[in-house]
Amino acid sequence: MRTLLLGGAGFIGLHLARRLLADGHEVTVVDDFSRGRRDDALAGLAVEVRSADLTDPAAYDALEPGWDQVFMLAAVVGVRNVESDPARVLRVNTLALMHLLDWMGPGRGRLFFASTSEAYAGAVSTGLAAVPTGEDVPLVIEDVGSARHTYAISKLLGEAAVLHTARAKGFEAVIGRFHNVYGPRMGADHVIPELSLRAERGEDPFTLYGADQSRAFCHVDDAVEAVVRLMAEPRAAGRIVHIGNDAETNIGDLAKLVLRIAGTNPEIRHVPAPPGSVARRCPDLTLLRELTGYEPRVALEDGVRRTYTWYRESWTG
Repeated sequence: MRTLLLGGAGFIGLHLARRLLADGHEVTVVDDFSRGRRDDALAGLAVEVRSADLTDPAAYDALEPGWDQVFMLAAVVGVRNVESDPARVLRVNTLALMHLLDWMGPGRGRLFFASTSEAYAGAVSTGLAAVPTGEDVPLVIEDVGSARHTYAISKLLGEAAVLHTARAKGFEAVIGRFHNVYGPRMGADHVIPELSLRAERGEDPFTLYGADQSRAFCHVDDAVEAVVRLMAEPRAAGRIVHIGNDAETNIGDLAKLVLRIAGTNPEIRHVPAPPGSVARRCPDLTLLRELTGYEPRVALEDGVRRTYTWYRESWTG
């Protein structure tokens, strides 16, 4: 099976590439390396790697036909990146996908589009959606002028564009909304790596933001398993499906777990969560289970330990 990973040098892309190779796929990775990494992990994979700016339609003109699966993972992500340059988030995430959809069509593979739980976060914050949250809740942007919400806006547009273009042009597409996926090689701007790196440095007092908030963290191996199963399931075509783990944990308890694994016991300095951060996030996985039989396998302590160990031994910044 010939498989195209757009944004495949990034966090989820690298882990997905490994799995697809193990399953016998012939994998080609395309990335602009603005966030993806040319590191030993990528170099060690038996994949073709192409460098291209996916916001340029010429990048797609250079792609040959004949793919079985296409994964659109390329995007500007991360709260710091989003808040520092929201216009870039909208431009890159929108243009890259629109040029891909212009290129897609019958005979060019089944498409997976990586969306996010941020797409419905406003519905939770405004009380329009319950937690755990299903796929059929209203989608709300609380403040269109807020930089933080530009990522959600780009993914909302992306979901609509993928669904309607796939129907109009006659190809199959699956949309997966990722929920707090974590693991090795995801950068330092996400909660578990950030906590791990600060714990490893021995920060004391240890600043903890939003300890009373809760999330359902999903190890990247489980997320990849869900993606692979969805792409093999005919009934997933044309569907938006939540991908994650439905075991909630309190951020304060998560920090205690990281500190215990690190073998340190600092004074914890509690500060409020950043503005715009939702108090709870947890997916309802009923649809994913019905379609694929998926169950998360990596327990939080095991996943955090593996992630902490990788950052302690392999992170170079």
